[in-house]
Amino acid sequence: MYILKKMTQEQAEDIANNWHYNDEYSFYDMEADKEDLVEFLDSEQRGESMFVVMAGEDVIGYFYFNRVDKETIDIGLGMKPNLTGVGKGVEFLKAGLDFAKHTYNPDQITLSVATFNHRAIKVYKKVGFEEVQTFMQTTNGGCFEFLKMTYQCVL
Repeated sequence: MYILKKMTQEQAEDIANNWHYNDEYSFYDMEADKEDLVEFLDSEQRGESMFVVMAGEDVIGYFYFNRVDKETIDIGLGMKPNLTGVGKGVEFLKAGLDFAKHTYNPDQITLSVATFNHRAIKVYKKVGFEEVQTFMQTTNGGCFEFLKMTYQCVL
């Protein structure tokens, strides 16, 4: 069972400094995008929107929740590198979706994912996200293709 708790400064610094992904997934390392890193490490900019996912005493991931409008929450997420690609994604994602539904009561949840990240897209589809559109975004020192996906909430 996973529990979401507001992210502390110490947890943000640990994630930013110590979570490093292999191969093309290094795209998701915090230091890959300096602007995102500054925001992630600034407690005022994180505000009340960033949560760690706990399994017992261990931080295994995080979620960012951004209210787009009355009906929509946009999420960002990250899982501890040594836990990715080993079949834990669905349970992890469902914990974040349940938290979002009960905390924010949205009609829909959206996210954006780099199109090369096939394993994440597979997890998102498995829990009910649907593809909306692709778009180009400048980030991490280049311009990359992303897929916007949406999940319709049912409480």
